[in-house]
Amino acid sequence: MKYPATFEPTKAGGYVVTFRDIPEAITQGDTEAEALDMAADALLTAMDFYFEDRRPVPMPSAAAKGERLIDLPLSASAKVLLLNEMLAQKIRPVDLARLMGIKPQEVNRIVDLEHATKIDTLAAAFKAVGRELDLSVS
Repeated sequence: MKYPATFEPTKAGGYVVTFRDIPEAITQGDTEAEALDMAADALLTAMDFYFEDRRPVPMPSAAAKGERLIDLPLSASAKVLLLNEMLAQKIRPVDLARLMGIKPQEVNRIVDLEHATKIDTLAAAFKAVGRELDLSVS
């Protein structure tokens, strides 16, 4: 998942970075390189708001002229897709635990962006909700 970001130079120097798809993600950096690093961190941090509020995460739109694409880590991308699928199907974490045959605490770790989750575990979660996690290389 690559989200388009706008890097606006400031009068005082540096850049302010915003994401039109994820308005909660706003950051700045004194240099372009620093702003780029901060943008990736702000994007990932903003995902927490969606997970905490159990709101669907907007999918990235195509970049417009002048925007730069910022990668969401692959593990976070998979968890975002899982969250969105759970919300679309009205599946609560306790329901996913039942479907997967695991403890609710284990599901809480699966949908925690800060917890490292094995790809096979994520694939099993998708399978439990009737979906398939598919990897590709481009």
